[in-house]
Amino acid sequence: MYERIKETAKFLKELGIINPEIGIILGTGLGGVAKTIRVEKKIPYHDIPNFPVSTVSGHTGALIYGELSGRKVVAMQGRFHYYEGWEMEEVTFPVRVMKLLGVEKLMVSNASGGVNPDFEVGDIMIITDHINFMPEHPLRGENDSRFGPRFVDMHEPYDLEMIRIMNEVAGEKNIPVRQGVYLALQGPTFETPAEYRMVRLVGADTVGMSTVPEVIVARHMDMKCFGLSVITDLGIEGKIEPVSHEAVQEAARGSEEKLNDLVLEFIRRC
Repeated sequence: MYERIKETAKFLKELGIINPEIGIILGTGLGGVAKTIRVEKKIPYHDIPNFPVSTVSGHTGALIYGELSGRKVVAMQGRFHYYEGWEMEEVTFPVRVMKLLGVEKLMVSNASGGVNPDFEVGDIMIITDHINFMPEHPLRGENDSRFGPRFVDMHEPYDLEMIRIMNEVAGEKNIPVRQGVYLALQGPTFETPAEYRMVRLVGADTVGMSTVPEVIVARHMDMKCFGLSVITDLGIEGKIEPVSHEAVQEAARGSEEKLNDLVLEFIRRC
């Protein structure tokens, strides 16, 4: 795998993607953040050697390189999910490529179901920790020490200083943000009422189908991580309603302006 990642990173460097400081993974309905990037390169995934191709509606499927708030960034406009049929090393492949390009900080975002009774649709949550309920672990198999150690410390999966910065930005802009724990399930089904109750009972505030594999792999390579969830549906007893992918996208778009405002200043200060 290491040679394939080197090949992909070399290809991107030859196209002019040089020393990005921050990597960004944009989740469902949140691709609008890409509109704020002063784009220097935009490369469809199908043109990048060894890259998977996103199959989910709402995930554009392009790698963007450019400037955001004065910082060089590389952003995934659409991610890959385990439920699409990709192996975990394919789901997390772009994160390893980002590291070889020079990225030291990773920002991930997602749309998620809220199980905390204080949450409402449209809320933005800073991810302070996660619970991994995925059926496959992205570091399973022989370890390649060129990436990182066999046993990865996860006592601080989401960087406390980056969390502090976002809380500071949100306070200054008077944009309410929640904080909480994200739990990752495989999908692609949305959760049953019993599953929502389980998620809450084990200590999570939101549930989704992504993010955790990318963060684990980033921490394997000693990248600092920061995560945001947009609450797009509720798994709270008495508030559970039918949900669809289209409804999730629409709810995520409703928070896009606030999210953009936060991210622009957050990136400036990182």
